[in-house]
Amino acid sequence: MAFDKTPGWLDWYSGPSKPQFKLPPNAVDAHCHVFGPGAEFPFAAERKYTPCDASKAQLYALRDHLGFARNVVVQATCHGADNRAMLDACTSSGGRARGVATVKRSVSDAELRSMHAAGVRGVRFNFVKRLVDFTPKDELLEIASRIHSLGWHVVIYFEAVDLPELWDFFSALPNTIVVDHMGRPDVSQGLNGPEFELFVQFMRQHPNVWSKVSCPERLSVRGPKALNGQQSAYADVVPFARRIVQTFPDRVLWGTDWPHPNLKDHMPDDGLLVDFIPQIAPTAGLRQKLLVDNPMRLYWPELQPEST
Repeated sequence: MAFDKTPGWLDWYSGPSKPQFKLPPNAVDAHCHVFGPGAEFPFAAERKYTPCDASKAQLYALRDHLGFARNVVVQATCHGADNRAMLDACTSSGGRARGVATVKRSVSDAELRSMHAAGVRGVRFNFVKRLVDFTPKDELLEIASRIHSLGWHVVIYFEAVDLPELWDFFSALPNTIVVDHMGRPDVSQGLNGPEFELFVQFMRQHPNVWSKVSCPERLSVRGPKALNGQQSAYADVVPFARRIVQTFPDRVLWGTDWPHPNLKDHMPDDGLLVDFIPQIAPTAGLRQKLLVDNPMRLYWPELQPEST
C-alpha cells in the first residue's frame, strides 16, 4: 500500500556523524521508533500524520554506527494500536530490543502475554492533543492495572503546561511511570521556571516516576549550532537534563528518538545527539547509570545479577 507523506515532513538524516563520545559497553538507546515500512505495516487510518518509512534494518544499522548495544522501540502514534511493526522489530533483534506498546481496553490477556513474550515491557499513554485523540482516563487506568501483573511500566507523554491537570491521574497509576522528554519543559522560562520546578517536585514526591532526558532537538530554542565553539549544540537544554540526571540518577533514561517524528525546522544528526550525553551526565558513574544500569534494570531485569 502506498502512503503519501504529510506535506513538509522531514525525513531522518541519512548520514549521521560518528560520535566523538564513546558509549559505555552495553549502552541502550531507550527511546526510538520504527515507521512501517508502509507497504508491509500500513499506517493507522486514524493517524494525525503520515511519516516517511523508517525500518528496523535502518534502526539497527544506526544502533551499530552509534555504538549502542540495545534498543527500546516505542510504538509510534502513526500506527495507533496496531503494534505489528514494533513487535516485528523486537522479535527480529536477537534479544537486543524491547518494546513499548499502545493498547486499547479491548486487548485480551492472551494478547498481552504474547506481546510480553515478544519483548514488550510497557505501554504508552499519550496526552499530546495534536498527536492523538483523547482516551478516557478510566480506560487508561484499567489498562495500567491489567499490565501491572506482568511487571510492565507506563510511559507517559505530555506537555509541561498540562501537568497540573494530569497530576492526580498520574499519581493513581500503580506502575512504574516513565516520562518522555522531561515532560517537555519550556526552556525559555529558565531552569527555575514554575513548570519545570513542578516537574521536579512531581519526581520528588513520586519515587516510582522516571524520566527520559532525551530530545534536546525538540526542546531547544537556540537549536543545534554551537556558540563560538565554546558551548555544545542544544546548550540551552543542558541545564535541565543535567539537573534531572544529577537529582534522580537511578531513575533516568536516554534515547535518540530516531527517526525524529514531527520535527518542523531541522532534522538532527544522531551522532551529535550522542555527543550531547556527556554534557548532561558529566561523570562516568552517571553515564553508566543513564545508559546501561537503569535501562537494563527496567527492560532486561532477567539479565541483572542476583543480589546477595
